[in-house]
Amino acid sequence: MTKTANKSVKGINSLLHNSKNRVSIIKKPGDAPGTLIHTGERVLDKIIITLHSFDEAHYTTEQISEVEKISEYPKGELKIWVQVRGLHDIDKLKGVWSHFNLHPLVQEDIVSTNQRPKVELYDDFIFIVLRTLNPGNTNDDTISINNEQISIVLGKNFVLSFQESDEPIFEPIIKRLEKDETRLRKFEPDYLTYALIDCIVDHYYSTLDALEEAIDMIENELLYNPQKHHLQQIHSLRSDLSKFRKSIWSLRDGLSSLIRDDSAFVSDEVKIFIRDVYDHLVQIMDTLENSREMIYSLYDMHMSNISNRMNEIMKVLTIIATIFIPLTFIAGIYGMNYNPKSSPWNMPELNWYWGYPFSIGLMVFVALAMLVYFRRKRWL
Repeated sequence: MTKTANKSVKGINSLLHNSKNRVSIIKKPGDAPGTLIHTGERVLDKIIITLHSFDEAHYTTEQISEVEKISEYPKGELKIWVQVRGLHDIDKLKGVWSHFNLHPLVQEDIVSTNQRPKVELYDDFIFIVLRTLNPGNTNDDTISINNEQISIVLGKNFVLSFQESDEPIFEPIIKRLEKDETRLRKFEPDYLTYALIDCIVDHYYSTLDALEEAIDMIENELLYNPQKHHLQQIHSLRSDLSKFRKSIWSLRDGLSSLIRDDSAFVSDEVKIFIRDVYDHLVQIMDTLENSREMIYSLYDMHMSNISNRMNEIMKVLTIIATIFIPLTFIAGIYGMNYNPKSSPWNMPELNWYWGYPFSIGLMVFVALAMLVYFRRKRWL
């Protein structure tokens, strides 16, 4: 298999698995609802909290070390976005949660990093869970795929985002906030929430490209150089594609409910933009369905290749066996050594000077004649 194909396949095989070993801690059966246990891995040395405050005319950003700094906001017409990176320090996170009165179940879901995408409506806020699925760093052997849970809380005049790593996922959104006369500055925090969701969904297209590249590479390999390991790669692709599809499906259902249901935190004007993200997810789902059919086609192609190769092997073996059947018959006759002097049924070739060359030549002639016959019948 080519090096590029290897990279694509390995990348898709890790589609829904972080490059780091995740989920090292799990909740114990019977734990009370709202039990705060970080089920992921400590990626950062310390939690990074960045406070973005903005309105139509102003924008400021600062990293804060003390959670109490958040209590000064929001001020007047200012809107804030609290960007939290790192989920291992539960005590520090509690300071953020308590200021915004987050429900205990929401707190639990934020630090439980194996949640499925969803949208939940509460009286004081909207809680959204998404998963990032975008290609990461590339080297000569593998393509890593970043898979990370992103939790977003939308409330009145504020947005909270929680992620486990410090990956600059939302860097394009921050750059847009820095510019004057943008919708992010003019609109309410619901538009910022839409922008964060849209940024994550846009990265799904890169994952789709990697998936399609891997499928194309395997298809080419199956056509020109089919190998046994292709079956394992096809099964891995199919499994990862199924998980990817479930993630997109859950997010699509959540956004659909957000569009349909009335909420004081999402305006009708922003719902139009959210509907656009919903359309993107529908498009991604269609592409995933096509990729799913292609993977099933790859499986059928692989099985056909195996069957054809087996038929070719059986054909060769059958031809060889067919050729040797008359040769064995001739050798068997001359191997009886039956030459009674008193019987008229003797083998004159046994005492003939050219008997041995004659028998060998007869075998060669029969074998060549059968090969010519098989060639004319197009069996060879």
